Amino acid sequence: MNAKQIIIGGKSTTPLTVNRLGYGTMRLTGEGIWGEPANRAEALQILKQCISSGVNFIDTADYYGDDVTNRLIAEALHPYPAGLVICTKVGGARKPDKSWIPFNRPEDLRSSIDNNLRTLRLEKLPLVHFRVIAGSDVPFKESMAAMFEMQKEGKIAHVGVSNVSVAELEMAMQMGPVATVENMYGHGQRTSLNMVHGGENRGGEEVLSICEQNGIPLVPYFSLVQSMPKQDDRILTIAKKYNATTVQVNLAWLLHRSPWILPIPGTSSLQHFEENLLAADIELSEEDMLFLN
Repeated sequence: MNAKQIIIGGKSTTPLTVNRLGYGTMRLTGEGIWGEPANRAEALQILKQCISSGVNFIDTADYYGDDVTNRLIAEALHPYPAGLVICTKVGGARKPDKSWIPFNRPEDLRSSIDNNLRTLRLEKLPLVHFRVIAGSDVPFKESMAAMFEMQKEGKIAHVGVSNVSVAELEMAMQMGPVATVENMYGHGQRTSLNMVHGGENRGGEEVLSICEQNGIPLVPYFSLVQSMPKQDDRILTIAKKYNATTVQVNLAWLLHRSPWILPIPGTSSLQHFEENLLAADIELSEEDMLFLN
C-alpha cells in the first residue's frame, strides 16, 4: 500500500498533512551547491510547478547557495498558498572556499533561524531540522536545547533533526517533540556512510523503526545520489516491468518501504521533476518489494 499523504507532528496541536512526494531544492543552486542556478527561469518554474502539481512539502536551507534557494522560493511562491510546508535546516554554514562547517552554537542557530525567517519572508518557520555536521565541538544536547527554546518563543512550529544517530535521536526525543528525521536513505545506500566531503552521513535504516514506532516521518536525503551510480539490476528489472525509469522505481521503493517515509527528490530540470512525480503512481507488489529487498 502506497499511502499518498503523511502527517508531521501528529501528536501536537498543530499537525501538518503533506503529500508524498516532496521536493528538495539543493539542486537549484549553481555548481557545488553554490551561487545562482544555471537556468534561473527554469528554477522558478519548477517551484511554481510544485504548487500546481500538488507538491506541498519543500525542503531548503539558508546555506544552499548561500541563501539562493530561500530567495528563489520566496520569489516564486510568496505569498505562500495555504497548506504549503517549507522545511529548512540549520546547524551548518559555508565558507568562502565553499567548504561546509558546523554552525551550531546557540547564538549561531538563533542567527540562522532569524536569517531563514527574513529570506523566506515568514513570521514562523513551519518545520526546521537541526543538521548534525561532523567536526563540531558543541554538544548535541546544547544545540537541541536552543532549538526547543526557539520553538517555545514562536519562531519555529515544529522541530526536526537531520543526520542523527540512534543515540542522538533518542536524546532529542527526551528533550522535546521531534517532528521529523532527515537522514541519508535510499535503495542503494540504507546505512551510515563516511564520505570524502561532509564526513559521516547517518543512514535512515538505523532510525526507521524508531520513527515508525513514534509516528515520526523519515525524510531521506541523497536517496538518488547514492543509489543511481550502483545500477542495480533488480531496479532495472522492475523498471522494465512497469515501463518506468530507474529513478522512478527508486522513488517508488521508498514510498512502499514504509508509510512513514517522505521522499524529497531534487532536480534542476523541469522535465525530470515531472517524471519524478509519476513515481507516486507506481504500485509495487509485495513480490516486487521482496525482489528489491
